[in-house]
Amino acid sequence: MTEANHVCEVESVDAEKVNHAKEFIDTEAVVKVAAIFKALGDANRARIVRALSIEDELCVCDLANIMEVSTASASHHLRSLSRQGVTKSRKMGKMVYYSLDDDHIKQIVDMAFIHQEELNGNVK
Repeated sequence: MTEANHVCEVESVDAEKVNHAKEFIDTEAVVKVAAIFKALGDANRARIVRALSIEDELCVCDLANIMEVSTASASHHLRSLSRQGVTKSRKMGKMVYYSLDDDHIKQIVDMAFIHQEELNGNVK
C-alpha cells in the first residue's frame, strides 16, 4: 500500500464515534499500557515472558540458561520487567523465583505468540 492509501482524501470526522472512543481512552492508563508493551519490546525480555507463560515459575538461573545469557544479564531484564508490573518475584532461601504478575499478562503474551504463529502458517 502506498502512503496515499493511508490518508483520507477528504477530511470528515464522525463526532459521535470520536466522542465515544474518547470516553474510553484514559491518558494515564494509555501510558501504563504503553510501558507494558515497551517492556515486552526487547527480544530478551520477550523470551523471559514467553518462558514464564509456559512455565508458571522459574528461577533466575533457569531463565539465564533459557536465554543463553549470564545470570547478571537475566537479572537486569527481570528487574525491568518487575518495575513495569510484568513479572513478580519471591525469594525462597537463596533462590529467587519469577512468575508473570497476573493472568492478564499471560493472556497478552499467549495471544501475541498465537498471532505470530498464524501469520507464519504454523497454527498448532
